[in-house]
Amino acid sequence: MPDETTAEEAKPPVAVTARGITMTGPWGRVFGPLDLDIPAGGTTVLVGPPGSGRTALMMNLAGRMKPSSGTLTVLGRSKARDIFDVAALAGIEQIDAIYESVTVADLITEQIRWDAPWYQLIRRAGDAERDAICGPVFGDLPVPQLHDYVEHLDEMTGLLLRIALANTARPPLLVVGSIDEIKNSRDRAILLTRLVALGEKQTVITSSANPIPDGFGL
Repeated sequence: MPDETTAEEAKPPVAVTARGITMTGPWGRVFGPLDLDIPAGGTTVLVGPPGSGRTALMMNLAGRMKPSSGTLTVLGRSKARDIFDVAALAGIEQIDAIYESVTVADLITEQIRWDAPWYQLIRRAGDAERDAICGPVFGDLPVPQLHDYVEHLDEMTGLLLRIALANTARPPLLVVGSIDEIKNSRDRAILLTRLVALGEKQTVITSSANPIPDGFGL
C-alpha cells in the first residue's frame, strides 16, 4: 500500500516567507506591510510599481537592508547579515552601478581579485576567465569583448554583465532588481529566458512594473 503524503509534506519548499514586513524611512512608509511566500528554485517575478519601495524590498530580500517591522525568513535565515551570505544582488543602481570609463577586462579582473584570498596573485583576466564568469549568465548570447568599454555596451549586455559579476559565487539566491531596466520588449523577453535558465540551479527573484505573459516558465 503506497505511503500517504500529508498536505504539509506535499507543499513545495519555500525560499522566502514574509509576514507584515514594512520599511520606514525619514519621510515615512517606504513599503508594506507585505506578506510573501516565494518558492525555492525557479524564477519569480514580483509585480509592482517602480520606485524606492520596490528597490528597498529587493534589497531586503537579498539581506542588504532589514525590515523596520514584521518577520522575514530567507532560506531559513532571519538576520540580514545571514541572508547576505546566501544571496547575490544585481541590477540595483545604488549597489552595482559600473563606472563607464572601464573595460570589461578591468571589471572581471577586479571581481576575481575580490573573490580570491588576499594572498593570491591574480593576473589580468583573459578570455577563459571572462567565459567562466559570463557563460552561465549569457548562455548562447554573445559575451562582451574584453576590450569593450562599459559605456559602449547595450542595455541588456550591460545588465547581464552586472548579474554575472554579482553571481560569481553562485549562491542559493539571486536577486535581480528589475527587468524594467531593459526598455526593448524583445530584449526583456530574452533577459527573462536567461533568468529562468539560472533558476534551474538557483532561486531567482526579480521585479517588473507589468504582469509577465504566460509561457516563460516563471
